Amino acid sequence: QVQLVESGGGLVQPGGSLRLSCAASGFTFRSYAMSWHRQNPGKERELVALISLSGGTTTYADSVKGRFTISRDNAKNTVYLQMNSLKPEDTAVYYCNTYPTRAYWGQGTQVTVSS
Repeated sequence: QVQLVESGGGLVQPGGSLRLSCAASGFTFRSYAMSWHRQNPGKERELVALISLSGGTTTYADSVKGRFTISRDNAKNTVYLQMNSLKPEDTAVYYCNTYPTRAYWGQGTQVTVSS
């Protein structure tokens, strides 16, 4: 069955960096575009970044453009999100998924940006 396991979140000060990882299994990873999303309680899930099958094309939400970088390793079935210059408004639970997204979502990883 499909599994998406996010990791790498934590508490970081404004201006700091984190690298999130998402280990995927249960489907042919290299055949799907992948995405990162984030969500806060009571708010809709927000698309943060997309990456194409080969990794050659990436797309970002305006709110993270220039600060976040999505990448993937098809040999490891893993997608990454490098987050730099973090702001308090980046605080959220971060999730990965395919793109278009599947109904299944992993448990996410909490990112808290606070001094």
